[in-house]
Amino acid sequence: MVTFVDQVTLHLRAGKGGNGCVSVRREKFKPLAGPDGGNGGHGGDVVLIADPQVTTLLSYHHSPHRSAGNGGFGMGDHRSGAAGESLELPVPVGTVVKSPDGETLVDMITPGMRFVAAPGGQGGLGNAALASPKRKAPGFALLGTPGWEGDLVLELKTVADVALVGFPSAGKSSLVAAVSAARPKIADYPFTTLHPNLGVVQAGDVRYTIADVPGLIEGASEGRGLGLEFLRHVERCTVLVHVLDCATLEPGRDPLSDLDVILAELAAYPVPEGQVPLLDRPQLIALNKIDVPEAKDLADLVRPELEARGLRVFEISTVSRTGLRELTFALGDLIAQHRTEQAAAQPEERIVIRPKGSEREFSVRVEGGSYGPLYRIIGDKPVRWVQQTDFQNDEAVGYLADRLERLGVENELFRVGATPGATVVIGEGDGVVFDWQPALASAAELMVAPRGSDPRLDDSTRRTTAQRRERYHERMDAKADARAELEAERRAGRDGAQG
Repeated sequence: MVTFVDQVTLHLRAGKGGNGCVSVRREKFKPLAGPDGGNGGHGGDVVLIADPQVTTLLSYHHSPHRSAGNGGFGMGDHRSGAAGESLELPVPVGTVVKSPDGETLVDMITPGMRFVAAPGGQGGLGNAALASPKRKAPGFALLGTPGWEGDLVLELKTVADVALVGFPSAGKSSLVAAVSAARPKIADYPFTTLHPNLGVVQAGDVRYTIADVPGLIEGASEGRGLGLEFLRHVERCTVLVHVLDCATLEPGRDPLSDLDVILAELAAYPVPEGQVPLLDRPQLIALNKIDVPEAKDLADLVRPELEARGLRVFEISTVSRTGLRELTFALGDLIAQHRTEQAAAQPEERIVIRPKGSEREFSVRVEGGSYGPLYRIIGDKPVRWVQQTDFQNDEAVGYLADRLERLGVENELFRVGATPGATVVIGEGDGVVFDWQPALASAAELMVAPRGSDPRLDDSTRRTTAQRRERYHERMDAKADARAELEAERRAGRDGAQG
């Protein structure tokens, strides 16, 4: 049965925004008292929260599909729809949120940190909010936009000050249990530890966390054994403690060869950019199981060579608790020194102000096609406006044309060479396809038309006087030709009868 999970893929769906309402207020003696349609409610967000009480991603392994609530529809009498209920998902401190292609979105290393993983959709405006002095009673409202929907990868990297590294069954779990209140599973077979075990150690005035992570074997950096499942949890640690088994009975193994294998695997593991390489961090040696006489003799034999490499060596026993006090206080000194250096090097927070209008809100990309060039409009605003448009309502379509024209889309289409009737697509993929007509970009507020209609979209156009005169002459000529044809047939009939 799975009890610990440190990597999952979440399938998230934020709430959809509610549609705005089209309504006209009716009172006694005021049958048309003006628009009073309310706005739709915003969709709920999916929010990740770094919670120190959560230690595993197990719940998301069993239930990876999560969704937030939808926003309510707007109603008459200026009543807005209810906002959708947001969904808050607690994750362990140290969780890295990534996109499916591996891009890191956020590193949640601070308790209480919040990250909006899936923003909810925007509620549509009702016709009361769309009214203006020139458009007094809009016959349309905006639709709610869909919330963000997609996958995110959560990867847990243990946040600890000290990492215990070593071969399986070297005594790492026993060491954590001996110096802290943690009670990990301990057994005398390899790979007993299948997930990190954290313990809190108090050494004088310094309190720090120590992590026992799954055992390391040769080839782990290439995926052998638990491989990257182990090395991922070493990235955040400040100090490494090499726990070497001096009482191993396996042939061909000794503390020095075990250390060389561990160092080679740590050197082969690439840490994220900006972090200190694993071998450049402070390292201590813990020669374990010296309560066994043969192990004590072996520890005394290899200690001078280890110290010759510049490493501090501690001979310990988790059974008799020999050397544990010296080891924990040495680790406390290193952690305190590192924290002091980090506090001194912490840069002052700078406030950066970026004007919202400094970036272009859309772009036009020309793409080739079988039936001529295609002009694709890319941008958050145009895509959102299309999502908000009810294409069954001509007035709403005209309002969309006005918004795009004010944004400068029409001028940009002219600049890239678009001509009337060209195919225009808004958004990536299939998007929404239009046959572009520049004449639509006129002021709809100045036109008089029934609610819900736009005369610019009416196919029936009134003919000019010259066109009517030409059509009249065509009909008269056709009638004269028909009369002449009938007269000719009658004459032919009389001539045949006389003969």
